Amino acid sequence: MPETLVLLHGFGGTHRAWDPVLPELDHARYSPLVPDLRGHGTKSGVRPVSFEGCVRDVLAAAPDEFVLCGYSFGGRVAQQVALAAPDRVMRLILVSSSAGIADPEVRARRIAEDERFAGELEAMTIAEYAERWMAQPLFAGTDPEAARWWHEDLLRNDPAGLAAALRGIGGGAMEPFWDRLPELTMPVTIIVGARDEKFVAFADEYRKHLPDADVHVVEGAGHGLPREAPQQLAELIQAGV
Repeated sequence: MPETLVLLHGFGGTHRAWDPVLPELDHARYSPLVPDLRGHGTKSGVRPVSFEGCVRDVLAAAPDEFVLCGYSFGGRVAQQVALAAPDRVMRLILVSSSAGIADPEVRARRIAEDERFAGELEAMTIAEYAERWMAQPLFAGTDPEAARWWHEDLLRNDPAGLAAALRGIGGGAMEPFWDRLPELTMPVTIIVGARDEKFVAFADEYRKHLPDADVHVVEGAGHGLPREAPQQLAELIQAGV
């Protein structure tokens, strides 16, 4: 019987963000469950957009025991799920993720930035949002074919839903929980792209709090691992016990 593998997408994406990865998985070993998160895709209109709500949605959709993988924003949600139900998450895989902004001043700036962008989002078309989101330095160097496919996924969203997600579960909205990471007693895998310097630094931070975690740096890849390096990502997801 294959294990259920819950895959959580990043901000601005949908469950389709995992399409490049799914064919690379061993479906005799894993049965993927790929939901949309609140504020995104088919759940664009679901309110409130909160970590508590997202956690409830994931736990309601998943079986009693499952493997959990989250990318970027989905990694933040995945950690909240694992902390809320550690007896149900058999293994946790965090891709291009962090446990929050620890510096209060930096977090306050991020909250203000997210609020400003949320207000701008509400006046944008989804096409305008997609162009702006993809232009961020974080995503520089994305392969053209990966960028084309990613752009299509961004267009599956609604600006109002994304604005609600920024306000409710954005990087600034989340209380940092680095000090709670030792509560994650299940096997943990951390995966980052070598070109993603900010999140390579976060991987080093995870090593301090989770010394038994497996940490992998994918050469040649940036922040968008599911679309930039789907085969390597699938191999690392499946490398765990």
